[in-house]
Amino acid sequence: MSSLAVINEFLGQPPNASEHGYQIDHILEFSHWFMAALFVGWITYFVFVLIRFRRARNPVADHEGVKSSISNHLEFSVVLIEAVLLLGFAIPLWAKRVNQFPENRDAVIVNVVGQQFNWTFHLPGPDGKFGRRDPSFESASNPLGLDPNDPAAKDDLVIPGELHVPVNRPVIIELSSKDVIHDFALPNMRIAQDAIPGSLIPMWFTPIKTGTYEVICGQLCGLGHYSMKGSLVVDTPADYQAWLKERADLNVPPTLTPPGAPKTANPAAEAGKKPAGSPAPKPQ
Repeated sequence: MSSLAVINEFLGQPPNASEHGYQIDHILEFSHWFMAALFVGWITYFVFVLIRFRRARNPVADHEGVKSSISNHLEFSVVLIEAVLLLGFAIPLWAKRVNQFPENRDAVIVNVVGQQFNWTFHLPGPDGKFGRRDPSFESASNPLGLDPNDPAAKDDLVIPGELHVPVNRPVIIELSSKDVIHDFALPNMRIAQDAIPGSLIPMWFTPIKTGTYEVICGQLCGLGHYSMKGSLVVDTPADYQAWLKERADLNVPPTLTPPGAPKTANPAAEAGKKPAGSPAPKPQ
């Protein structure tokens, strides 16, 4: 961490864990130091004015005012620096986030759905396809309304509250909301995006550090807004594949035995047995 970044840590910014995060941090560092310099400068000037133009020293008011143009130069300098920050750094960085998405084949794609007051994560199964969703199918056991008649939906993973992603691989989040406007914010990944009902809004990042990070809602969304949190777990590639396998195994519905059917440990072996008391086969 650079010495300039001390101000970010002092102001409570969590450590960066994304590939692009250092660019955000540099802008914040400069902005914070610039604002600190302005604060000190204006406070110093304010104290100077209080002393210089106190009533004891100036019993008669001077109605001509300040004749120097230095204030104009200072104000122009402030505007120029802010314009450079906005046009030279902030807008190009924002444009890269919204225009230069990674290829789908190289990325992990996740649908994230917000609702008061939780996050639900939807990933495709081994077939790599998202199943169709329809609000008419929504229920307590099917919170996203996956179509049970769609073959692509049968292996989809629906996970409440906790999302796993692999390290050093782009992650594309497709955001939506079921009720009000939420904001899917990942402070450690230096990324956030509004989730708006009726819209599917993409965002992306590349995690570079393994660990567990907080997911929060950055938009006031109701009385339970404070509790709308989740977890982002960044795994090694091996751990991520193990997690996918575990979730896929949990996603397979158990095979139900029809009512009244005999319970056998090995149906194939039982099928070859003769009922008790049946005559032995006659020799040929």
